[in-house]
Amino acid sequence: MTAMSPAGRVARLRAELSRLGVDGFVLPRGDEFLGEYVAPYAERLAWLTGFTGSAGLAIVLPDRAAVFSDGRYTVQLAEQTDETIWERRHLIQSPPREWLKAHAQGVRIGYDPRLVSEAGLDALTVPGVEMVPLAENPVDAVWEDRPAPPASMVAAHPESLSGESSVSKRRRIAEILRAAHENAALIADTTALAWLLNIRGDDVPHIPVVLAFALLHDDAGVDLFLDEARIPVATRAFLGDDIRLHPPAALEGILAGLAGKTVRVDPNGGALWFIRTLEAAGATVSRAADPCALPKARKNAVEQDGARAVHLHDSAALCRFLHFVSLHGVGLGETALAERLDRFRALHPAYRGESFPAISAVGPNAALPHYRAIPGQDRLLTPDTIYLIDSGGQYPQGTTDVTRTIWTGPDPAPTMIREAYTRVLKGNIALNRARFPFGAPGHRLDALARQFLWQDGLDYDHGTGHGIGSYLSVHEGPQNISSVARPVGLEPGMIVSDEPGYYEMGQYGIRLENLLLVRPAPVGAPGRFLEFETLGHVPFDRSLIVTELLQPDERAWLRAYHERTLEMIGPLLDDAARAWLEKACAPLG
Repeated sequence: MTAMSPAGRVARLRAELSRLGVDGFVLPRGDEFLGEYVAPYAERLAWLTGFTGSAGLAIVLPDRAAVFSDGRYTVQLAEQTDETIWERRHLIQSPPREWLKAHAQGVRIGYDPRLVSEAGLDALTVPGVEMVPLAENPVDAVWEDRPAPPASMVAAHPESLSGESSVSKRRRIAEILRAAHENAALIADTTALAWLLNIRGDDVPHIPVVLAFALLHDDAGVDLFLDEARIPVATRAFLGDDIRLHPPAALEGILAGLAGKTVRVDPNGGALWFIRTLEAAGATVSRAADPCALPKARKNAVEQDGARAVHLHDSAALCRFLHFVSLHGVGLGETALAERLDRFRALHPAYRGESFPAISAVGPNAALPHYRAIPGQDRLLTPDTIYLIDSGGQYPQGTTDVTRTIWTGPDPAPTMIREAYTRVLKGNIALNRARFPFGAPGHRLDALARQFLWQDGLDYDHGTGHGIGSYLSVHEGPQNISSVARPVGLEPGMIVSDEPGYYEMGQYGIRLENLLLVRPAPVGAPGRFLEFETLGHVPFDRSLIVTELLQPDERAWLRAYHERTLEMIGPLLDDAARAWLEKACAPLG
């Protein structure tokens, strides 16, 4: 079969849209589950446009087309898409809604209601543009060699790892539904389903989930829409009789049988198709957040201990890698370096793979927060340059995410780089040391990480922290730490990242990241104030620290952190790596 050209794909799509009676089409990046990562069969945006970033949207009109993404992917968008076909637009600065308003007046725009949430469609709707739901996806109709949907086997995630039985979780969530006078809730988030039923799968890269929908009822029973052939006998017994299995094709019919019932659907996390189908059946849709989101974010004692344990092994792997880079890294490419780190992680028998594609970035590539090295096109690590490595791992006990930035030497780094690094480090320390009231939202803490950059007229264009799952998604909500207000308070058991940065486009980038566990603080009335426990222990590059910019309490924190790192990670390393770690953790001069 001859490969279809980029222009040919758009032409075929336009012909299909004409057949369906619409003038244009909106294609989001996500799949039916609206997740961040998608399986190959759902990479529709990448197939149509060539853009492979994790956030994006395309609009095709009869005489023009545009593809949108955010500031993380500006360079990647330009490199991967054909400017003769696609206008490249910033999701925030030039939102799709405004583009439609300017270019699509009087036009009928098709969309797939299974791929967009109600809130997502509202953000696209403008006067004078008719948004038309389509029963079939036109991209699927013209994508001739589209991969088949995944069909990994479902595995049990035992209580020894989850810390709570599925029965207990389902009863807790069912109580929430009854209190809200709701008869059922749609579980459309694959990580919520995995958490609720204590199951894991391998349907999506980097996230151990199963692509399936479920209905949780107010009696704690569940209708699970999944091919029974994918569930081993032992896993079926683990699920229990309260989990009723149905083939995926039965979903629409069972939704139609909920007439007169009140069903919760997350308007941001569930596809619009569910809301339309339920309302057409005579059900009342309760638009509210996924009831699993907050309970899932509050890690229980077993999950917290699991996070601590995997961070020991994960930190040891990164220390082995940094030791290797200090000896043999110069001359290797970015992809080879990332592969080497992956091999160090794989030395642990419980390692299941990367939690996201590693960001291995040399010199100016480090200025791109979500840079993705491509074999054959990546930079080689050279002397006297910045190297940024942002990576993480999946283990049955937990999920990791950590970033370090180093200077390769042998000459000292320029003063401007060392000062920027130190200001980023000071912000990382300030957030790490924070104490705050129970339930304080993350945006109230965000400025702590930025303040020292602000003092020098610097900043960074991404959030400071995101939530982390427990052997689930490396990007978990609803909590975060960002300048954008989100009314979700931090609570004990939540895990968030602490990752301030600074980026000088075309020159270098700096980011420093640890994961933090929220816990009660030993101040004030019991339970009233919270603080963070640091999970990862990997040294910061001493050669990039301007000691004079650190206050005595910051130096004391850094000294204590490095002492703990040596104490906890040193015994896990061989003699050579331990000797490297001793030097890396030595007190500042």
